[in-house]
Amino acid sequence: MPRADFHRHLETLQESLLVMGSMVEKAVIHAIEALKSRDLEASRQIVAADDLIDRKRFEIEDHCIEIIATQQPMASDLRSIITLLHISVELERIGDYAEGIGKITLMMGDEPPLKPLIDIPRMADKATDMLRRSLTALVQRDVEAAKKICNDDDEVDALYDQVYRELLTFMIQDPKAIQRGTYLLWVAHDLERIADRTTNIAERVVYLVTGKMIEMNASKY
Repeated sequence: MPRADFHRHLETLQESLLVMGSMVEKAVIHAIEALKSRDLEASRQIVAADDLIDRKRFEIEDHCIEIIATQQPMASDLRSIITLLHISVELERIGDYAEGIGKITLMMGDEPPLKPLIDIPRMADKATDMLRRSLTALVQRDVEAAKKICNDDDEVDALYDQVYRELLTFMIQDPKAIQRGTYLLWVAHDLERIADRTTNIAERVVYLVTGKMIEMNASKY
């Protein structure tokens, strides 16, 4: 019975993490939609909702501590708990980036965007797809699926480089465009970091299953 009780705790913990993952994914999607439509009220709601994501992360952390204190987990069990705890931290940071995009939209106000938003939404679509698949890999304990996320991270990096070059060209040609260009650079940077954090989640899935930490995006540095 003690083992069954432990596994129930672990399942509840993972379910809480998946709820948090859904909250974070929606935050990113809504932040980009608000940016595209220049919906300032929606952006304010995204900024305010980040407190809910933070609270969810602290709830998960408290549950991890409770399990360790009361269930006497073995080494492999402890690896599961620590993995879920680390993933919750990565999700919380992704939520912060979504909040950051919301704040950038508020700073932009009614100013027209410097260029049509094409590659930035593509970055967001790719990053949120990576996030969704990384959590699916966690549930299924799928090492190969987790490893494939690294390739998608390279695609997001390539899109970021493209956005960076285009915006820099605009700002060089027209110094009055520097502020508007900088806002979009911040958004692109936040999306690039979301993809990096998602790669970290995938690395944790590999660690959970194999017991080995593999830095899958090490080639970037």
